[in-house]
Amino acid sequence: MEALYTAEQVRALEAAARSSTLELMDQAGRALAHLALSLRSPEGRVLVFCGPGNNGGDGLVAARVLRHKGHRVEVVLVADAARLPPDAAQNHLALLSAGVVPVAPDSVSSAQPGPGDVVVDALFGTGLDRAPTGALAGAIECIQAGRARGAKVVSADLPSGIAGDTGTIHAPSVQADATAVFGVLKPAHALEPAASACGRLVRVPLPLDVPATAPVMALLAESDVRALLPVPAGIAHKGTFGHVLVVAGSPGRTGAAALSAKGALRAGAGKVTVAATRGELDAILGFAPEVMGHALPADAEELGPQALEPLLSAAEGKDAVLLGPGIARGAGTRELLARLLPSLSIPLVLDADGLNALAGDVSILRDAGGPVVLTPHPGEMSRLVRRTTTEVQADRIGTARDLAAASGAFVVLKGARTVIAAPDGTVRVCASGNPGLGTAGTGDVLAGVLAALLGQGIALLDAVCCGVWAHGLAGDLMVAERGMRGLNASDLFDGLGRVWARWER
Repeated sequence: MEALYTAEQVRALEAAARSSTLELMDQAGRALAHLALSLRSPEGRVLVFCGPGNNGGDGLVAARVLRHKGHRVEVVLVADAARLPPDAAQNHLALLSAGVVPVAPDSVSSAQPGPGDVVVDALFGTGLDRAPTGALAGAIECIQAGRARGAKVVSADLPSGIAGDTGTIHAPSVQADATAVFGVLKPAHALEPAASACGRLVRVPLPLDVPATAPVMALLAESDVRALLPVPAGIAHKGTFGHVLVVAGSPGRTGAAALSAKGALRAGAGKVTVAATRGELDAILGFAPEVMGHALPADAEELGPQALEPLLSAAEGKDAVLLGPGIARGAGTRELLARLLPSLSIPLVLDADGLNALAGDVSILRDAGGPVVLTPHPGEMSRLVRRTTTEVQADRIGTARDLAAASGAFVVLKGARTVIAAPDGTVRVCASGNPGLGTAGTGDVLAGVLAALLGQGIALLDAVCCGVWAHGLAGDLMVAERGMRGLNASDLFDGLGRVWARWER
């Protein structure tokens, strides 16, 4: 896995580096020049847009290097040269000595980059936290216009207009063809849609003293999660792989329960029991003959306090519980959870209407007798934390981390680049998955997968990371085989089988 560093953490790494910030700027700028040349046509030129900070200094170094190599280079300095920070100011003087005089922002419109040209975006660094305005906004619009005419765009560390710590894309912002990543990854490199706006990531090693300890925030790789899933022992049997209780389904929504139960089986659960009322149970078992059933009394159809004792009875001897997919949530569902949570010592996955019963107040999760995993999509998350969906999506890591801290639960914020947050502040970002998973039922499968892995005794964070990645990879493998259009939740069962075969598990 690769650690993700905030702007503040990057500044601390640079301050503690054995090399001076001027030396780091020189290395970054030279790499930026090399990347620009790799995208330029032989007859093309390089137009470098430099901003008012050290990111602009990287661009000034790149321009000087290009000039020394005899290439056509033009520089637009969108800043007052007299107010540049010291290192950038020194590189500005070096550029003037090389015979390149930057033009002012009001000359940008005459530059007109086009096919064969490369535009270097060195306007903003990773610390941007607001929308660009004035001449800087105009420079971004000029870069975008050049790209629309066929020029390639290379960004320094991050495309300008993107907030490095959250991945928020402000307007206007740059869409890059490639981004030179200086030293370490930042959250915006890992989160969508910012990751796509970066184009191809080109790593530029810098002599930073990166801690050898496990990172607080990290982007997961497939090799990481594969290693977390143990190889079944030769003497293993169905009792070894855990017994999962799935509390799900209601009239017209029995498919959610069946998908969750089959997801748990495909993730290796030894046994799966679905708890539902008799009428729904027959339909669920018809979908999934490998699943066992536990009939709840008729008055438990809407999950309220009257279902407490039947559910506690159903949970006896189980290794994990999944509650929520397709349930008929009633006015008493929150009260049921308030009584049920302290009585369960095994892992509990809350999904769908199990989450909606907690909308606006997750305090009862603090009383849980065992570990809890919450699996909201952005809409459910907005109800849980009382923020708009736009606010949730603007800071996916921060939102997930806040909920995990407030609830004491592990949080899986689903969506493009699913975010996993642990109560201790640990964050993992999952890079598997694709838009084809944005269809009904895929979340039910994921919830079942997570419950199965938790029921097998795998360490909590390991189980969650493995389950989320495997679910996304299952979707990726099926899209590669069948195409994205029309992917449905049931396809993931075949996809999961392919994942385990690929991982030799």
